[in-house]
Amino acid sequence: MFSDNHALQGLRNERYNLGLLLLLAIIVLAAGIGLRAPWPADEPRFALVAKQMVESGQWLFPFRGGEIYPDKPPMFMWAIALCYRLVGSMQVAFLLPSLLAGLGTLTLVYDIARRLWNRQTAFRAGLLLLFTAQFTLQAKTAQIDALVTFFITLGFYSFLRFLLCHGGWRWYYLGWFAAGLGIITKGVGIIAALVLIPALWTHRAEIRAASKRAWLKALAGPLVMLLAIGLWLAPMLLTVINSHDSVLQAYCNNILFRQTVTRYAKAWHHVKPFWFYLTEVIPAFWLPLSLFIPWLVWLSQRAIRQGNRTVLLIVGQLLLVLAFFSFSPGKRGVYITPATIPFILLAAPWLPTLMERLWPRRLLGALGWLLAVIFLGVAAALAFSPKVAAKAAELGPHAWWLALSVGACLLLANLLLRRAPLTASLASLAIIWLHYSLWAYPLLDDVRTPKGIMAEVQQKVPAGDELLIVKFREQFLLFAQRPIEHWSYQEQDEVQVRQSALWVSGNAHRWLLAPASLLDPCFDATKGEKLGDRHGESWTLYRADALRESCRQLNEAAMTPYHYVPQHEYR
Repeated sequence: MFSDNHALQGLRNERYNLGLLLLLAIIVLAAGIGLRAPWPADEPRFALVAKQMVESGQWLFPFRGGEIYPDKPPMFMWAIALCYRLVGSMQVAFLLPSLLAGLGTLTLVYDIARRLWNRQTAFRAGLLLLFTAQFTLQAKTAQIDALVTFFITLGFYSFLRFLLCHGGWRWYYLGWFAAGLGIITKGVGIIAALVLIPALWTHRAEIRAASKRAWLKALAGPLVMLLAIGLWLAPMLLTVINSHDSVLQAYCNNILFRQTVTRYAKAWHHVKPFWFYLTEVIPAFWLPLSLFIPWLVWLSQRAIRQGNRTVLLIVGQLLLVLAFFSFSPGKRGVYITPATIPFILLAAPWLPTLMERLWPRRLLGALGWLLAVIFLGVAAALAFSPKVAAKAAELGPHAWWLALSVGACLLLANLLLRRAPLTASLASLAIIWLHYSLWAYPLLDDVRTPKGIMAEVQQKVPAGDELLIVKFREQFLLFAQRPIEHWSYQEQDEVQVRQSALWVSGNAHRWLLAPASLLDPCFDATKGEKLGDRHGESWTLYRADALRESCRQLNEAAMTPYHYVPQHEYR
């Protein structure tokens, strides 16, 4: 009889567990690469910045269009730009850094689990991480979080090698160096070193007996972290100081202070309550293992009472990372992706024990069947309810086939694997991810990108005329095939409207592309040409003849828009 424990036991003597794990990971995580363009909100921004780095040769400071991008260090954009240089296609390159980071993270988790326990536990850990919903999503998305998770995991891995595997001081220093790389990726890389806090307790005897030389070696760790940070920070600061450029100075102040200390302590958006991650993120996005949290708490408490160093360090890292992000008022679900690593390492050794219990097996089995019922219900609603079908009209008239295929495959998988609920739940997640990547990507791509709108603009606006995008999104510039003007991303809407009226009236060969609702105070939409709806806005092409009389003689100084000239067509 096929069961989860039989399947896991069969891997005990397998020499190529890591190769099998990475093969499964490539199938799931790389599926769909090349089938979609960058999607809002973050992906087009990072892709545009990377594209402009390659076009301009300016890699030290990130720009979007003609405007500097001051919110994030350039590490992730460098990774996309490098992949773009190597493969020559942004359609492929923008997802490669997250894919490679995901594969690297899986490899580190496998290796540390193998060293702490055995190959069987290592394979389980890698498999569970691969199908933890939050990790999978980030490894398939061009956001910074997959890359920063890799550096944080590298730091955590290195510290565990030092603390538990007799790895020597080189692993201690690598941990700090990785934390520094994480800091210049997204600012939060320091959380890799949080495991050293519970280590003060678990290794208190070694600390008391440490020599003066050992203390000096330990204190040198943060200096190694500063060395890693300096790889980007030093040339950036030197350039800013020597340039006397107010734009670069503002960038420096924003990236070093506002986007780090201020954003953490006094966040101005994504403000959520303290318990946000515990109630709204972990239960859904850490599936399927989030179903086992009550048992994991009990097993962890028992292991800690027994003095288990490994469990105490892993639990300490997990709780400290969650506390670090919970204390900041600004919260997004993606922020706690690095916490999935200690969570998986905590669960993997106890998984066979859990799968021998009735309720964990029942909960996993119920998850697979529930997913099947949900997708079959969605398919029926799309097929037989005009109201529901209208809401999904952007997916085309046959979107119900996608939901039906997912539901039918889930039903079959859970039926065949009903005696192995863990395997059934992981197979169910694989089915969903593969359908999403290979079927939903092409369906959604046209409606989640302005490729069609920008192609129409290219046809309708003469080559020698000027075009200004009002309230621009980065993806419009990403797909531009001509020079583009745009206002600052931070400029107030009403200012953009008035300045657009002044700009378009200054020359007969000027055009505006803008959301009709935004320009309504100064422009008559009936005299514009609607090109399509994107992100809840009706994007319309205007000329000066659409100006309302009240905005023809505005009494204010004209601003100069930013200018962007794409050198490479998006492909």
